[in-house]
Amino acid sequence: MTNKKSLSYADCGVDIDAGNAFVGRIKKAVNSTMRPEVLSGLGGFGGLFKPDFSNMEEPVLVSGTDGVGTKLLLLQEYDKPHVAGIDAVAMCVNDLAALGASPLFFLDYLATGKLAGETLAGVVEGIADACNSCECSLIGGETAEMPGMYADGHYDIGGFCVGVVDKPKMIDGSKISAGDVIIGLASNGPHSNGFSMVRKLLEMGKADLLNDVLSDGRKAVDGVLAPTRLYVPIVNTLMQSEAVIHGFSHITGGGMFDNFERLLTDNLAITIDTSAWPVPAVFEYLLGFADVARDECYRTFNMGIGFAVILAESEADKVEEILHHAGETTYRIGSVHVRDNEAVTLIS
Repeated sequence: MTNKKSLSYADCGVDIDAGNAFVGRIKKAVNSTMRPEVLSGLGGFGGLFKPDFSNMEEPVLVSGTDGVGTKLLLLQEYDKPHVAGIDAVAMCVNDLAALGASPLFFLDYLATGKLAGETLAGVVEGIADACNSCECSLIGGETAEMPGMYADGHYDIGGFCVGVVDKPKMIDGSKISAGDVIIGLASNGPHSNGFSMVRKLLEMGKADLLNDVLSDGRKAVDGVLAPTRLYVPIVNTLMQSEAVIHGFSHITGGGMFDNFERLLTDNLAITIDTSAWPVPAVFEYLLGFADVARDECYRTFNMGIGFAVILAESEADKVEEILHHAGETTYRIGSVHVRDNEAVTLIS
């Protein structure tokens, strides 16, 4: 009989013991996010959440999923796993916030070639910190070790979130009308959008992120890879106020164009005045490496505005006061009018 070589799962590149140790390591971070409605602990087959919607007339569940995109390549290169975790949450919960919804719970999917506990724990800790900022529970997740699928040191992350909004208070854009104004809320930088162009620009400019300095005094690496802002707290503040909001827009992929157009009926249009706010130093830095057309810039990047509030002009002063009291930097960036051509037009 031919002698066969012994083989274990670890020999194939998957270490179950390391996976179990990783779960134990992240337990504290995960537990820090637990709301009273969570019935299950870490490690079960599914997360259990018993909601209490007794304070709502007509609760509607809102769900979303997203990832961090090719920004992950730079976050891995410059060892910023905590930012990756924040970004994964922000890209999901900001979309929910655009409907006026509050996130209830979040799940993550982490995939890697070889489990690097220190790095991936940093990702989960970033997720937990972001969830805590939004009063959202990290109720479960999956960490998949897949040798051969990912290069050494690389990982990917996906996020999944469920929230709730009371239907009579839901912000779906149906009340937007001609004469409304748009208040823009400042971004942290590129957030998690446009990084295929960011990486190309850095390559073309032979950029040195660790040593280059932005015009605002920050290191380039800190400006380019700043975490995505979490707009849930300020949206919750607005939703709990007496302000009458007609629309919210998360300025994510598609920039100033797609994210406003999706809110409009066929007879309405928006004009955005790009001179209404200063372009942050990080975009001046990146766009200094190539000749990028103006509309291409504002379709690819948020250009300094990460979220927007659409409302009647008579409500604008009151809402700006609420926003400023909460520490927000805001700008009146545009208006809604009857459509006679394009859905979204930029002026400067």
